[in-house]
Amino acid sequence: MTGVKVQRRFPIGAELIGDGLTHFRVWAPKAKRLEVVLESSPEDEAERTFHPLEPEEGGYFSGAIAADAGAFYRFRVNQAEAFHPDPASRFQPQGPHRSSCVVDPSRFRWSDQEWKGIQMPGQILYEMHVGTFAREGTWQAAARELAELARIGVTVIEMMPIADFPGEFGWGYDGVDLFAPCRLYGTPDDLRAFVNHAHALGLGVILDVVYNHLGPEGNYLRVFSDHYFTDRHENDWGDSLNFDGPHSDPVREFFISNGRYWIEEFHFDGFRFDATQSIIDSSEEYLIGAVGRAARDAAGDRSIILIAENEPQETKLVRPRREGGDDLDGLWNDDLHHSAIVALTDHHEAYYTDYRGCPQEFISAAKYGYLFQGQPYMWQEAPRGMPTFGVGPEAFVGFIENHDQVANSAFGQRVCLLTSPGRYRTMTALLMLGPWTPMLFQGQEFGASTPFVYFADVSGDLREAVRVGRSKFLAQFPSIAGEEIQKQLPDPSNPEVFARCKLDFSEREKNRPLYDLHYDLIKLRREDARLREQKMGGVDGAVLGPASFVLRYFAEAGADRLLVVNLGEGLSLQPAPEPLLAPPFGFRWETLWTSDSPRYGGPGETRLTDDEHWLLPGEMAAVLHPVPETAPRKQPKKR
Repeated sequence: MTGVKVQRRFPIGAELIGDGLTHFRVWAPKAKRLEVVLESSPEDEAERTFHPLEPEEGGYFSGAIAADAGAFYRFRVNQAEAFHPDPASRFQPQGPHRSSCVVDPSRFRWSDQEWKGIQMPGQILYEMHVGTFAREGTWQAAARELAELARIGVTVIEMMPIADFPGEFGWGYDGVDLFAPCRLYGTPDDLRAFVNHAHALGLGVILDVVYNHLGPEGNYLRVFSDHYFTDRHENDWGDSLNFDGPHSDPVREFFISNGRYWIEEFHFDGFRFDATQSIIDSSEEYLIGAVGRAARDAAGDRSIILIAENEPQETKLVRPRREGGDDLDGLWNDDLHHSAIVALTDHHEAYYTDYRGCPQEFISAAKYGYLFQGQPYMWQEAPRGMPTFGVGPEAFVGFIENHDQVANSAFGQRVCLLTSPGRYRTMTALLMLGPWTPMLFQGQEFGASTPFVYFADVSGDLREAVRVGRSKFLAQFPSIAGEEIQKQLPDPSNPEVFARCKLDFSEREKNRPLYDLHYDLIKLRREDARLREQKMGGVDGAVLGPASFVLRYFAEAGADRLLVVNLGEGLSLQPAPEPLLAPPFGFRWETLWTSDSPRYGGPGETRLTDDEHWLLPGEMAAVLHPVPETAPRKQPKKR
């Protein structure tokens, strides 16, 4: 039944076009003849039938074949003995090396028609790895925990990559079937049910997508075309994708369609784009901007958010296209993380070299987002960053943990285990109340003791290559470079290493003070009219001591807020010649919240200020608000 003219939703892949009829389309300029191989099952002994597709201009092949949802198929190029999965497969039930499966997305009944989507201001992000979030490692199991995340105030799930990859476990950044939700976590409809349930609870879900490389195993794109990749650009993880060279239009179409697909067929609320600095594209329209615009178009009236990871801190990504930007909404802020880790642990190694963890860095992060905006950066021996002026504070995603940074220690220890309880409570308060958009990494909210290290189920020569590569990467930290500690590093391919990373939800009760701390901070941020407001130029700050500072959140008269932070020893300010500490006229400061509360394991509240001095307890954060004076102001003594 080749030659049937159909209206497809996406330019590539297998799409049902009627009862028992599926239309196939694939870009395969290396092929002179291309056939769909229908299989009775994904097993090696399956019965097979062969159905040729018709060539089109530009190297495409297409045609309609009698095949229904659930049918297994592969492609055969030039009558070769080997069969290969569809590059745009919607599901790989037995992994990337086996048969593709026809999927009918219309069978799922969505109930989120009233969901309007999300916008960047006011969000609390939560990064999740589905395979380790719940013990079962499935979307169904993870969905059972969503109500609790919504209860504590999380608003957006940021799901680590789910494009199918080989093996039984992995981070997801080695995906090779970019349209196929990973079979390890369930079926495509299980993923739809997860998103649908999240929306019913008021939670958005954004997807971490990897458009800078594909994994080293199970990637069959070169069977169909040599033009997917290019050697004109360098890439830290493998061959660079060809987004701007000869024959790049179908490659761009593949990735732009992928963005549309996740939004349209799974109702995701946006993306986090991985390592955009390695997406090299000199086209008139940068690929990530093109994907973002296609995704917004696919979302229709539903609002989505687009966030980039970008190591060189190129703020053009979040500027409007009319100003030469790419129309994204947010950027991960590594500067804030690095300063926080130095302040918490006193480590100044490797990429922490250029950070002091001092008060001024946190003040500057609150006011300007990135710390490095074009200044010299010793670690890379080059300038780092672009100016952030004119970019709102909500665009900067702040965190003290994420999947990379927790794993970039010898044994994947959580930050709460690397510092003192008081200092950790203090930094948590800064993270959750700062003007940026805060993000938590799974389990951070209850002080998870489970580690998170790099894991990847690979075999053969690749297993040793991954182990050695990981060891070399961690050796940039002198404290991990020694021979003895190198011998102790976890083997990424060991299933027990993966299993140890699974969260233990019983720690919500075991570590109740930390859980209460996060709950109360999110509630305070959400309910306090000034703290939830993210306005440009709305915060100023001042250094009070070697490890202490104040942030002042300006509002209308009588509505300012102070966030006082002391990451060091107790400090008495007498005198206190800092204007930001002065209350609005006719008011005095009163403590609204403090990390020293016994509810969080603290020593108890101390009055911070009176008519004579300020007293800052060690390792403490507090929020102050103005209340009207009830007595005349004390008059100065005559001298």
